[in-house]
Amino acid sequence: MGRGKLRIYLGAAPGVGKTYAMLAEAHRRVERGTDCVVAFIEQHDRPRTEVMLHGLNQVPRREIEYRGSVFTEMDVDAVLERSPSVALVDELAHTNVPGSRNTKRWQDIEELLAAGIDVISNVNIQHLESLGDVVASITGVRQRETVPDEVVRRADQIELVDMSPQALRRRMAHGNIYKPEKIDAALSNYFRPGNLTALRELALLWTADRVDEYLQQYRGEHNIRSTWQARERIVVGLTGGPEGRTLIRRAARLAEKGAGGEVLAVYIARSDGLTSASPKELAVQRTLVEDLGGTFHHVIGDDIPSALLEFARGFNATQIVLGASRRKAWQYIFGPGVSATVARESGIDLDVHIVTHDEVGRGRGLPATRGARLGRSRIIWGWLVGVLGPLLLTWLLTTIDTGPGLANDMLLFLALTVAAAIVGGLLPALASATAGSVLLNWYFTPPVHTWTIADPENFVAIVVFFAVAVSVASVVGLAARRTQQAARLRAESETLSLLAGSVLRGETTLHALLERVRETFAMESVALLERESDVDPWTCAGSVGPAPVDRPEDADVDMPVGDHMALALSGRVLPAEDRRVLGAFAAQAAVALDRERLVGQAEQARKIAEGNKIRTSLLAAVSHDLRTPLAAIKAAVTSLRSDDIEWSEEDQAELLEGIEEGTDRLDHLVGNLLDMSRLQTGTVTPLIRETGLDEVVPMALTGIPADSVELDIPETLPMVAVDRGLLERAVANIVENAVKYSPDKTPVAVAASSLGDRVELRVVDRGPGIPDEAKEAVFEPFQRHGDAPRGAGVGLGLAVARGFVEAMGGDITAEDTPGGGLTMVVALRQSTSHAPVQSELPATATT
Repeated sequence: MGRGKLRIYLGAAPGVGKTYAMLAEAHRRVERGTDCVVAFIEQHDRPRTEVMLHGLNQVPRREIEYRGSVFTEMDVDAVLERSPSVALVDELAHTNVPGSRNTKRWQDIEELLAAGIDVISNVNIQHLESLGDVVASITGVRQRETVPDEVVRRADQIELVDMSPQALRRRMAHGNIYKPEKIDAALSNYFRPGNLTALRELALLWTADRVDEYLQQYRGEHNIRSTWQARERIVVGLTGGPEGRTLIRRAARLAEKGAGGEVLAVYIARSDGLTSASPKELAVQRTLVEDLGGTFHHVIGDDIPSALLEFARGFNATQIVLGASRRKAWQYIFGPGVSATVARESGIDLDVHIVTHDEVGRGRGLPATRGARLGRSRIIWGWLVGVLGPLLLTWLLTTIDTGPGLANDMLLFLALTVAAAIVGGLLPALASATAGSVLLNWYFTPPVHTWTIADPENFVAIVVFFAVAVSVASVVGLAARRTQQAARLRAESETLSLLAGSVLRGETTLHALLERVRETFAMESVALLERESDVDPWTCAGSVGPAPVDRPEDADVDMPVGDHMALALSGRVLPAEDRRVLGAFAAQAAVALDRERLVGQAEQARKIAEGNKIRTSLLAAVSHDLRTPLAAIKAAVTSLRSDDIEWSEEDQAELLEGIEEGTDRLDHLVGNLLDMSRLQTGTVTPLIRETGLDEVVPMALTGIPADSVELDIPETLPMVAVDRGLLERAVANIVENAVKYSPDKTPVAVAASSLGDRVELRVVDRGPGIPDEAKEAVFEPFQRHGDAPRGAGVGLGLAVARGFVEAMGGDITAEDTPGGGLTMVVALRQSTSHAPVQSELPATATT
């Protein structure tokens, strides 16, 4: 059975109609005869949603008891047993109740997909993990329920459910989303027009990027090389010259004219070096393009115009921005230049902008081809000069009645040999020297038109001419080879410099490094493969690009890294001289992989060390604090069971009271230990709900003498988004600690107030206080400040309180009380609306 298909309805905010669209799709499929069931749908008391459920088969939910309440979750086993063709599962990012089969609902959906069941689900843009910080900065609310972006990207279909902010607010005002008593708060908080507009833009841009990925995949699968102008992408061609900054800014202005425009700056270096590039200037230009929101790419190509056009078409670019040539007029004899060639060969699908700048016509020094490998056209011209040149020169000299003389003739042929060496290298120069010697003998050495030489001096002159010509050709050829080697080394140094720069900039992840390899060597895909031994199969440690190979033998280029690791590249065969630079990249890739693994191991070791520290501190701290109440309980029980003494009712009541106090103390101690253990293992799952402090704080003070606390909690305070149970435990620990250190007959003040988008609860005591350097230390586990007596506890109360508050998105800080003492400030998030806050547990519960 194949894997099921996942379809996701993506929305910008609650209430845009995602669930409604899911149910409408379900009705359409049922009408076509598809076996479609509702695995889990959250109605949120919306009448229109409830009506859409009529006529659809619903799988009964599973009931789970948690902290005295009963919650309902999707019954994965029941859905798998029912095995429908399509299952509807609401709220992809939802966190299941502790005790469920999986932690997250998207993990439940993965099981259904693996069983071959098609799933239709939905999610809001604010729940995507990568956008958490962005959404928090816009709305002021940190979303605790998130789903990895990759889970959504893997969906077979993503459909955006869009609605304008004005229409969504009207829907809210009409009561189609929340109940009437919650509408005003929602419209004035989360559903403000600015918030909705920003969230809508995020949803549109994210969906557009996903559509672009589909488009690139389709173009690659169908080998489409022409440009489809679905989105403005502007490629900036950089040479490393000072005009690059002008070109980047010009491209950025062009991109701003079209929504979603993208700027890609590319520097193309020849495989054997480009002498006109300035590494320092390239670094400045890279920083500039990244500051303007673009990307910088470094590729290698011998034919710069072709490489630039290939890069632009590969990224489906719509425009190319180039600078006007810096050549002087005489330098055009070496060719039309990159800009003119790109404009001529770009075709109708690419617009080429040639931008003027301050460096136009100021010259570039010697042409770049001087330091480059001889191309085919250079070699052809060299042979033409070396072979046809002597023939043309002979024809010209023979047409002159009075020639310049044998000595001058030899100098002209020697000049032609040097020209052949400069243009085409050693072999055309040797051909020119040989042809010149023969032609000089036949046409210009008496007796002419014979192979004999009458005058011995002429014979010596021709021999010297040939020797000088060969020597000059050899020297010029050697100089060309040395220049080529130097240029090659320069290209390698530039590439290695960029590699080192990426490491210094923090681009040390394996994925970023492999992407750099793919761009530098113009490959389709790159994979880092490894295996345990020579007989084990290869596994992929990391890859970029489509369809990476599974074995080094299947790659176009493979670079071993040690005995059991290899870098495999697909796309083209690299020349042998490129393997040295590739080896540096391969070594760095192995280092990056080791670094990532070491970071993971270090994190595990840190957690183990923290756990060991906690256990050591626990043993040291509770050795006395557990034994003391146990000893008191045992003494009281032994006394009551003694037959030697007849206890009065008052004495019995006192002993029983001591037993009760000891057990309460033990219960409190064990409770704090268990809470700290849950915090250390990360298993605290807040049940976030809209709550009033005037309801929670009085409950937290149960068990604390009434005359030791003064309470001031206004009923007009905004509601807070908290877990009532966790907040109650946190407040109880803080107040108990304050009462413990407060002087007798001096009550602890507990007051609350609203500040911005937060509500602050302040617990003020008049005790001795603590110095500034100890204000953070008191929140560490097993910390007791100063000379606190051993009976004052094990030092877990404040640590547990901070852990609980931070788990709910709040914070605790310690401040000095004016006049002496300590004030604990608990900052909590206001509820964004009167509606239930997005939480990690279901919105409804039954008891």
